[in-house]
Amino acid sequence: MTNGHPPLFSGYALDLDGTVYLGDELLPGAAETVQGLRSGGAKIVFITNKPLETAQRYAAKLTALGIPAEPDDVITAVEALVHYLRERHRDRRLLLVSEEVVAERLAAEGFRLTDDPAEADVVVVAFDRTFSYSKLHAAFRAIRENGAVIVATNPDAYCPTPDGGLPDCAAMLAAIEACTGARAEAVVGKPSRFMAEAVLARLGVAAAEVAVVGDRLTTDVVMGQSVGAAGILVLTGATSASAASENGVNPDYVLDGISQLLPSGRA
Repeated sequence: MTNGHPPLFSGYALDLDGTVYLGDELLPGAAETVQGLRSGGAKIVFITNKPLETAQRYAAKLTALGIPAEPDDVITAVEALVHYLRERHRDRRLLLVSEEVVAERLAAEGFRLTDDPAEADVVVVAFDRTFSYSKLHAAFRAIRENGAVIVATNPDAYCPTPDGGLPDCAAMLAAIEACTGARAEAVVGKPSRFMAEAVLARLGVAAAEVAVVGDRLTTDVVMGQSVGAAGILVLTGATSASAASENGVNPDYVLDGISQLLPSGRA
């Protein structure tokens, strides 16, 4: 682990919440840093485990905040979910514990969705602010009575917000696993290989020339290092300086904020 400034990379995968912005405000130096990296020739994608918006809406938010972005610049956990379901469960029926944006995307991709636990082959669990007892009961029945497997979008316990955070997908998944005794077959967002493969394919850059930058050790840093990229931790979100080496994860670099990606350390 190094606390100095990292070298420049050919490609960057930048986490959003807690790294580029918090809530509806950019973190210090974010816009200038992205502009500086792009001006130096680096390719940049923005990555998030948060399945609450489409790539189009994330791109529009970034643009409105002062970081020009196109939908193809954004990779969400839903992209990894689609990849996984196509590979493993293409023709199976899905019962969703999610918000409408996930249902709309999966329907558009041609997956068969159902509200009937007796018909469900797969229970898809996502960050869901509409999570309810009825959704929990439906998932319980699909798994216990119909043998459905569980696939989750991301392992995050909470999502950073300016007022302290929101319970994330891991909370919904834990409730379902607790009552069914089942365990998720896969969690497909960061740090999974499905998300990593999507990032490398979109960047078109060799892993050794890529930095994955984010505020979580076990998602952002682990995903980068698992494919041979650099894992860079920023201390502007979910991880404090005192926790920077917990869980046996050692980031390649620990930065106070995203602005330190620039050689001068100043955005």
